[in-house]
Formats: sequence, structure tokens, C-alpha cells
Amino acid sequence: MPLVPEGGKLFISIYNDQGVLSLFWKALKKFYNQSSRPVRGLSVLWVGALLETGSALIRLVRRQNPLPFKYWKEKKKSRGMSVWHDLVDWVGGYPFEVAKPEEIFDFYRGRGFTQVKLKTCGGGLGCNEFVFVRKAKG
Repeated sequence: MPLVPEGGKLFISIYNDQGVLSLFWKALKKFYNQSSRPVRGLSVLWVGALLETGSALIRLVRRQNPLPFKYWKEKKKSRGMSVWHDLVDWVGGYPFEVAKPEEIFDFYRGRGFTQVKLKTCGGGLGCNEFVFVRKAKG
């Protein structure tokens, strides 16, 4: 018996394949998971510093307050976890699977599904979200 019945919906969210950048993130995540606790902490600090510096520069260019504290508080409300735990979740999230939208579309179309909704991350870092419906036979 199939996991999705005829007419049933399947929701998928998978990281966007960014080629070389995705390979970098996968290698970093694997390294993190094979490292000692102190190296893991330093890895999270390093990634957090890079991401926060970029984010602060963007806020500065937009003439927004470049300090992260308000942003961190808002992020905790929207994500349900602190910025630190969000970073640990991101850096340590392994295995790390990625796909291009057309790969997902082709895979499920070949298994009797029709795509009814797609939300992409615009080719950047993040997840593409799909909704498929299993076709009725006959």
C-alpha cells in the first residue's frame, strides 16, 4: 500500500542545490559531526561570525540598526529557538541533502504525482517547498 493514497497530498521541503556552495556546506557539516566538542563550538562561532557580519553590513547599507540584538530577539520569536541553537542546528545538520527543483519535479512526476504548488528560495541558500497530489489511477 502506498504511503500517499490516490488524491492524497505530499509536502516536501529540501535544500536548494547551489553546486559548489552546497558541496562546501556538506563538507563543513560532515567535519563538524566528526569533530571534538571544542572544535564544534569554534565551528559554530566561525560560521555565526561570518553570517552575522554579512547580515550587519546589509542592515547598515539599508540604514537599519546594524546591531544584531533586536534581530536575534525577533528571530527567536519566529523560529522558536535562540540564534545559537539555530546556528548549531544549521552547522551540525548532517546528512545534508540538496536537489534542484526540476529533479524533485521529475522524480515525483515519474511516480504518479502532479505538482500543485512550489515555493522556491530564489536560487539561493534555503529550502524549496513543494506540494504534490497523487493522481488517481484509471
